[in-house]
Amino acid sequence: MSITAEDKARVIKEYGTKDGDTGSPEVQVAILSSRISTLTEHFKTHKKDNHGRRGLLKLVAQRRKLLDYLKNKNEDRYKDLIGKLGIRR
Repeated sequence: MSITAEDKARVIKEYGTKDGDTGSPEVQVAILSSRISTLTEHFKTHKKDNHGRRGLLKLVAQRRKLLDYLKNKNEDRYKDLIGKLGIRR
């Protein structure tokens, strides 16, 4: 249900501002988005996994908070990120 190390490294390389950048909001949101999409696929086959669904809701809330933070700090970076990730807002 979680993303692989290769997927995570690819996301960090794509969204990071410098080499080894794992703490920027862009990278964190991208990793969360990857985990959310993986879990969404999981729930298509495991409809009764309510404990996992709670975890998904927590991830979505965490991503929402990070996006709100980024929007308050730098709206241009926020717009670029949601455009790249294809997140509706």
